[in-house]
Amino acid sequence: MKKEFDDWFIESLKIYNNIHEYQLEHPTRVIEWTAEKTICVAGYSLSKNEILELLLPLKLFADDNQGLCGERDFKLVHGGFSDGAVHCHKHIPGTRCVVTNDGFSSKLLVWDLGGDDCDVIKSTGDIQLKSASSDKGVKVASGITGNPCILHGSQISDIQLTELTSGKPLYSVETDSPDALSSLQFVSGSVFLACACNGDLYVGDTRKPSALQQTPAGGREGAHWCMGVKTDLLSSDPFSCSVARLSSSCQVFVSDLRDLRAPVSKAQLDVQRKTTDNDFMKVTWAPALDNCLAVSGFDGMVQIYNTASWRPELVEFQPLFVHRGHMMSDDQFDTSSAVVTTHVWHPSRPRTVLSAAVDGSVHVWDWVDKATASC
Repeated sequence: MKKEFDDWFIESLKIYNNIHEYQLEHPTRVIEWTAEKTICVAGYSLSKNEILELLLPLKLFADDNQGLCGERDFKLVHGGFSDGAVHCHKHIPGTRCVVTNDGFSSKLLVWDLGGDDCDVIKSTGDIQLKSASSDKGVKVASGITGNPCILHGSQISDIQLTELTSGKPLYSVETDSPDALSSLQFVSGSVFLACACNGDLYVGDTRKPSALQQTPAGGREGAHWCMGVKTDLLSSDPFSCSVARLSSSCQVFVSDLRDLRAPVSKAQLDVQRKTTDNDFMKVTWAPALDNCLAVSGFDGMVQIYNTASWRPELVEFQPLFVHRGHMMSDDQFDTSSAVVTTHVWHPSRPRTVLSAAVDGSVHVWDWVDKATASC
């Protein structure tokens, strides 16, 4: 095992521009950006959990004269405690508020992250969602424009838009679909996309309280699915975005939102599952790179793929880059128990990614594209 660790350490000097580690008391399954250099994390154990806002190592942002930068570690800037687990966690843009859910009930908690005069994160209230399935937890998407609001639901039929300050419902869907919800995301100020656990996609518009536009998954029964959406910020058309659906059978289907009926491309990923838990599955598009997406939740790695060469036929593809750092602990190479719980891309730094694992480790890493070409 020592040799594998030594080999990885030598390799890491070549494949990362930067890599920094932080150790939480309890593992997190949520990493949410609160600003360009700060993130919020929270534990998911059944007992009392920390909810923390962390400042990323400033060395990561010191592109020039990095040797002169003294701040090389994560820094705790605000902190508090949650009495329950945190399975879902969303920052409300333009505010110092986050909304959380414990994954078991329909209650949403609202938190104040604190400010310059207060370092305490505290709960400021809750939103009771009577129409939600209380045993499935709630998925949340934050509104992009206008008054602070949240889109939420546990199954397709109870998706609702709620004003954060008053708790007043602003929109609800008109469908009786009982399908469980796995992912929910706005693609514009009013248009949103929902992915059911069975892989079906639904498009809705909060300006139009009508039935959702459904695209059945078709022929992919038995798998659990989640999605990641990349929007084109330069386009005024919300339907110009791309959606990637990730399945528990380690397949990715990429679709154009203008026509969801037939995937543009497909891929069988080079992944060996180390867990039967589907809750950690995640696929995300790089916001500042073309055709790049990251996949995690199957084992102790985060894999990055270049989708430019993918085709409509299902073919196995090799990753462009693999982060194996979470399998390294106390000079050990652990491929059996290490599982990544979540990952996020930096919103503007092209190859900077954060990831967390079941051992409580949180990594921020800036990877090197060996091909030197923009992926």
